[in-house]
Amino acid sequence: MSWNLKSPSAAVPAPQGDSTVAERVAGIIDDVRTRGDAAVRHWSATFDSWEPESFRLSPERIEEIVAGVPQQVLDDIRFVQEQVRVFARAQRDSLTDIEVETLPGVRLGHRHLPVGRVGAYVPGGRYPLTASAHMTIVTAKVAGVPSVAACTPPIRGEVPAATVAAMHLAGADEIHLLGGVQAVAALAVGTETIDRVDLLAGPGNAYVAEAKRRLYGEVGIDLFAGPTEILVIADGTTDPFVAAVDLLSQAEHGPDSPAVLVTTSEETGRAVLGHVERLLPTMPTKDFAGPAWRDHGEIVVVDSVEEAFAVADGYASEHVQVLTEQPRLALDHMRDYGALFLGEGTCVSYGDKVIGTNHVLPTKGAARYTGGLWVGKYLKTVTYQEVTDEASSARLGEVCGRAARVELFEGHARSGDVRAAKYAGAELPWNETAPSGAAS
Repeated sequence: MSWNLKSPSAAVPAPQGDSTVAERVAGIIDDVRTRGDAAVRHWSATFDSWEPESFRLSPERIEEIVAGVPQQVLDDIRFVQEQVRVFARAQRDSLTDIEVETLPGVRLGHRHLPVGRVGAYVPGGRYPLTASAHMTIVTAKVAGVPSVAACTPPIRGEVPAATVAAMHLAGADEIHLLGGVQAVAALAVGTETIDRVDLLAGPGNAYVAEAKRRLYGEVGIDLFAGPTEILVIADGTTDPFVAAVDLLSQAEHGPDSPAVLVTTSEETGRAVLGHVERLLPTMPTKDFAGPAWRDHGEIVVVDSVEEAFAVADGYASEHVQVLTEQPRLALDHMRDYGALFLGEGTCVSYGDKVIGTNHVLPTKGAARYTGGLWVGKYLKTVTYQEVTDEASSARLGEVCGRAARVELFEGHARSGDVRAAKYAGAELPWNETAPSGAAS
C-alpha cells in the first residue's frame, strides 16, 4: 500500500504543443537536406545570431581556445575523462568476439565492430554541458570509432571555451561551433562541408530531441531523451537534508524535471519536504527547480523497503538514488531504472559530472526496455558463417530444402538442394541439370 504525502500540482501549465515543435523541426531538416550549408548558415543566424566564415574550428583555433581555459578547469576535465575512459574500457573488454563449431566444419561467429562515424551533440544555451563531451566522445573513441564530429552552440555569441576544450581533450576529430536542429540535421544528412554520420549521440532540448527522433532510421541514435528524472528511495535512517538537496539537484535541470521521493517513513518524508521548502527560495536556479518541484515533485509513503523497490520500478526512473540502511538490496530487487546510485556516499550529480558512468540515460519509462549510452552503443555486433565440411553442408541443404518449402520459399529451398546434390549426390527435386561435379 502507498499514499502520497505530496502529489504533483493539478495546475500544471500546458507545455508548448508537440505539433508546433514537430512542424518547425521538420521544416529545418527539409531545408538543410535541400540547401545544405546555406540552410545551416541561415538557421544558425536566425536562432543563435551566429554566422562565422566557417563553423568548423581549425586546429590552430582550437589550440588557442584551449590555451585560454584556466589550468584547474583543464585538470578537472582530464580527471573526469579518465574516469569515463577507465570504465568504458572495462565495458569494451567485457565484449569479446566469439567463434563456435556447431557441426563438423560449421563455424559461426560474431564480431563487435565500431560504427564508422559518429556525430556528438554537446548542448549549450543557458547551461554549457561540458560533461556531455566526456560521455559521448570519450566513449565513442574507446569503442574504436575512427571519426567523431562534435557540435556545440555558441553561448550568446561567445565561444564556450571549456566545452571546446572538453571536446578536444576527449578526442573529437572535428569540432563545429554550431547548435540546434541545424547542427543535428547537418550531421545526419550531410552538407557541402560536413560529412554525414552513421550515429547521433548526445542530449538536447525538445527541438534537438525531435530532430533525432525524425532522423532515426536514416542514422542511428543513442536514445530518445526527455526531461531529467530523479527518484530517491529512503527509510527511517535516511538523512532528510541530504535527500532534499539531491532531489533539488536534478529539479534544476528544467521546469519539467520530475523529482520523486519514495520512503518507508512518513517522518522522513515530512522532514524532506520541509528542507525542500526552505532550500528552494535560496537556489540560484529556483526559476527551474521551483516549477519542477511544484508541478512534478512527489513524496510517496510505502509500508516496506520491498514495496519501495516495486514502486520505484513502476516509475522506471532515469536516476534512482537508494539512501536506505541496506542500499545494495536494490541490486537484487530492482530491474527498471537508468542508473542506480547506492548509499549516501554517491549521488546523481556524481554520475552527471565526475564518477565515470555515462549520464546519457533513458527517460519517460524507457528504462523498462533499454539502458543508457555505453561503449556498446557505438558497436555493431555482426555475425559470420563458414561451412567447410561437405557432409555438413549437404545435411544443412537437405533440411533447408524441406524447411523452406514449408514456408513456400522455393528459391531458398533450391539453394539448399544444389548443395545436397553437389556434396551428397542427392537428386534435385526440380527439372534442371544438376550442378557440375554433383552426383545425381
